[in-house]
Amino acid sequence: MRSPEGARFLTTRVSRGVGIKIAPLIFALLLCSPSSAEQWTLLGPNGGDVRSLAYDPRNPDHVFLGTSTGTIFASINDGASWSRLAHLGRDDYVIDHIVIDPSNPSMMFAAVWSVEGQGAGNVFGSRDGGTTWTALSDMRDKSVRTLAMAPSDPNVLAAGTLDGVYLSSDGGDHWQRISSENHGGLKNIESVAIDPNNPHIIYAGTWHLAWKTTDGGINWHQIHQGMIDDSDVFSIIVDLTNPSLVYASACSGIYKSESAGEVFHKVDGIPFAARRTRVLKQDPTNHAVVYAGTTQGLWKTIDAGKTWKQLTDSAVVVNDILVDPRKPTRLFLATDRGGVMVSEDGGVTVLPSNSGYTHRYVTTVLPDKNDPNVIFVGVANDHEWGGVFSLRQGGSWQQRSTGLGGRDVFALAQTSEGTLVAGTNRGLFTLIRGADAWRPVTISDANSRTMLRRGLNNISLNPPSATKSLMGSRVNDIEVASRKWLAASSVGVFISADNGRSWNGGLVQGRRDFISVRSADNLLAAATRTEILVSTDDGTNWQLANLPSQLTRLLGLTLMPEGEMLVVSPEGAFRSSNFGQSWEHVGNGLPDRNLSSILYDPTSRTLFATSLSSGPIFQSHDGGRSWSRGSDLGYPLRRVTTVNGRLLAITPFDGIIAQQ
Repeated sequence: MRSPEGARFLTTRVSRGVGIKIAPLIFALLLCSPSSAEQWTLLGPNGGDVRSLAYDPRNPDHVFLGTSTGTIFASINDGASWSRLAHLGRDDYVIDHIVIDPSNPSMMFAAVWSVEGQGAGNVFGSRDGGTTWTALSDMRDKSVRTLAMAPSDPNVLAAGTLDGVYLSSDGGDHWQRISSENHGGLKNIESVAIDPNNPHIIYAGTWHLAWKTTDGGINWHQIHQGMIDDSDVFSIIVDLTNPSLVYASACSGIYKSESAGEVFHKVDGIPFAARRTRVLKQDPTNHAVVYAGTTQGLWKTIDAGKTWKQLTDSAVVVNDILVDPRKPTRLFLATDRGGVMVSEDGGVTVLPSNSGYTHRYVTTVLPDKNDPNVIFVGVANDHEWGGVFSLRQGGSWQQRSTGLGGRDVFALAQTSEGTLVAGTNRGLFTLIRGADAWRPVTISDANSRTMLRRGLNNISLNPPSATKSLMGSRVNDIEVASRKWLAASSVGVFISADNGRSWNGGLVQGRRDFISVRSADNLLAAATRTEILVSTDDGTNWQLANLPSQLTRLLGLTLMPEGEMLVVSPEGAFRSSNFGQSWEHVGNGLPDRNLSSILYDPTSRTLFATSLSSGPIFQSHDGGRSWSRGSDLGYPLRRVTTVNGRLLAITPFDGIIAQQ
């Protein structure tokens, strides 16, 4: 089996299209200006969500995958490594189906729908093997949930949308609706299948049972006998050698018909908890073998559905399945959080194969204080597949999440002794250097009472409640300084003066949901999503800052060594030199909209700013009074940091990109 998570020779010139360059991963590079024409590398961590899979029928070593952010990746070596191939226009597009013409594999189609609204989506077509894509005008603004090509005629394609079924008979050039516009049942189409011998016979699964036409859509009738009413039909497959044999998967289980869908019976053997079956796939050489990808693992039948066996752990959510036609025991699984998983033995064992594929929501990057060749990253939304990862120069990503219990990690910090501190969606954790597992930061009630009596003002929680609230709260930001630790949480601001053993804190002037906290000597600044509170006496007293009236939401807070504050908002960046009493808009080369972060790098005394609407990194060498714009990196950026003089940028959903 191939090395699943190698990061030594990661690919891709960062752009919205193709471009591959193999290069070693080296941390200790001199700082280059983002405005220079340097190349950037997709760094990882590898893995994440995969929505769909497809292979070139003439060359199954050439595999494609679709994501939930409008991107298609490709592998030319049977899934051993992946590279970014194309982006289909919008970051909110879910690519649930990729279809390839077996007679001309350069012809490809992708069905997309938007997570942000039901009025967006399309069918995209490519004539050059996926390098360039065109949105098909007849399907514009259609939420396309499924797509199928007729096995007997590749010019016939059927698409299922939220407003009905559409058909193309000329290879995708033109489309027409073949379900009545006012049909009450033929809407919210989730699955389609075409009879292998007769392209006029089409099946359509909806969010409420299934339908069938035998005349290309002129007439439709519901096929639900034997199905539980109100079953969402996620997948339909028709046996290639016996079209009377039809399988349908639904939220209520798996159904089998031996009468071309006229009568179904529910298949036994899969427990109720795993019955949300997203996809069914048949072994192309042994049609008695069918795989079911469910929200609780991969299942398999070897007797045409009479009995089923669970093959993977229930934590594996399977969105799509590929069966290698040359070796049917070789499977590809598209999974949530685990990326692409490959099995060589028909699903008995599966291993990730994600080298070069990254679809991660990275929240924070932290260089190791004691080892310049190591970085740590925190990840959210990946449950047991996420948490904390580390990467050593020349090595592979290592998951370091034992003890976190699948928690999201929003912030990372490190003590001078090397202990890592993680703020999660449920509490604060530490990992001592050399230890194997994270431990929750626990505080005795007695310590809390002592600290709270001489600590922060305006605490409305009693000491035991404050302690328990911190441990169970969402910790959005942490700072570990020489004299104190700070934590911004959903229940207030907390301070520790003894390396996290005891804390004082809670609500600050009645505010509780803090997203950021920063310190500079005795100056503390803490931000909620709409307000900033400032303390000039190390947290004993707090004062509400007088923010500009046009600010609608705070995205970030930065403290300069001289006590200047910078805040980032959808309305741009603002600076205060008098502890938040007055503010000035930061411009002169910096965009006044859609900024996502500002970082101060004390080593180079440089400010770096990023935007979610464009790919350049902006930098200032004069405290933010003037800015220069770097080259567009091809990704929207949430944050940037420096590691040994090298810039690392966090994307919204593609992990980290790094200066080459």
